[in-house]
Amino acid sequence: MSKQIQDAYIVAATRTPVAKRNGMFRNVRPDDMLAHVLRAVVDQVPGLDAHEIGDVVVGCAMPEAEQGMNVARIGVLLAGLPNTVPGITINRFCSSGLQAVADAAARIRLGEADVMIAAGTESMTVMPQIMGNKVSLNPAIFAKDENLGIAFGMGLTAEKVAQQWQIGRDEQDVFAVQSNQRAAAAIAAGAFRDEITPYTVRTHVPGEGGTVRIVERICDTDEGPRADASLQSLGKLRPVFAAKGSVTAGNSSQMSDGAGAVLLMSEAAVKRYGVTPIARFCSYSVAGVPPEIMGIGPIEAIPRALKAAGIGKDDLDWIELNEAFAAQALAVMKQLELDPAKVNPQGGAIALGHPLGATGAIRAATLMSAFRRTQARYGMISMCIGTGMGAAGVFEKL
Repeated sequence: MSKQIQDAYIVAATRTPVAKRNGMFRNVRPDDMLAHVLRAVVDQVPGLDAHEIGDVVVGCAMPEAEQGMNVARIGVLLAGLPNTVPGITINRFCSSGLQAVADAAARIRLGEADVMIAAGTESMTVMPQIMGNKVSLNPAIFAKDENLGIAFGMGLTAEKVAQQWQIGRDEQDVFAVQSNQRAAAAIAAGAFRDEITPYTVRTHVPGEGGTVRIVERICDTDEGPRADASLQSLGKLRPVFAAKGSVTAGNSSQMSDGAGAVLLMSEAAVKRYGVTPIARFCSYSVAGVPPEIMGIGPIEAIPRALKAAGIGKDDLDWIELNEAFAAQALAVMKQLELDPAKVNPQGGAIALGHPLGATGAIRAATLMSAFRRTQARYGMISMCIGTGMGAAGVFEKL
């Protein structure tokens, strides 16, 4: 007998502040960041029996080195969760964190679990190369010309999107300045305060007489936003991917470190623990596009996710569209006619950073916070994905 699909609810969400690469988290391990948010999200539900957690699904775009060894299970153990709680690491590059939320929700919707955690962690400080420590692509993948885009690098794909969708340098820089201004304003207003669990960084420094002292710093604010960003300052930057291109470091997402976590429950668990859900998971979609224009992936994924949720784009009140590059974000917004006022109201990855596989979970925490503070009913998280894909997830405030 087939089971009826049940709803999955988000009841808690949190994240670390996002650090610049080699910034405030330069000496912080990604598995420690993960453990931090796992502990924090469980603590948001008083009385939760952690033995009930069916699985911890963790997104990580480069699951190697310090974030290897099935970092999900390592994070579970570091967080002090019961040994009975399993963990699985998944990788769909930039959408890994959002994919984790979708996979965790699916387990609940199918009746396979009542309590799940979805998370993401990424340190681009410890994994400085965009394709990991050792890349060995199968040469056969390039037998077809349309696959050559995989070897371009993200920046060149953004240049191709800018050319095809006619997104000029000025337009990209204006978008980048706005991203920074919105993020700086949100920080000043305390909009991110409730979604961030501060992280204490401990540094060992030499003291007098050969002693070592520990210096503690509480990190509670995103490090990336540049309140002084202007068209003049961005205009001085040279293109970094093509000599006559338009994509610069100033209108691209920042390389970052961070982690986020989301706790999901079935209706039965919600009633059992007496918690009030923040949102209902509505739908998720992923779609493929040509690798050389990977940035337009959301153009294919968003309509599918909206259809599955049974709503239209005009029903969306809040859109977290990952700004891998200003060029691709603008192309998606223009192609789908998304309302600019609803897209990244508190800034995006150009200002706030993009810790790859963690971004989806981090932005889920942002969306849940927005649901608590605003009248928004439907929200969406979407991003492009390396090698030519796009993802989108839709959520409904309760």
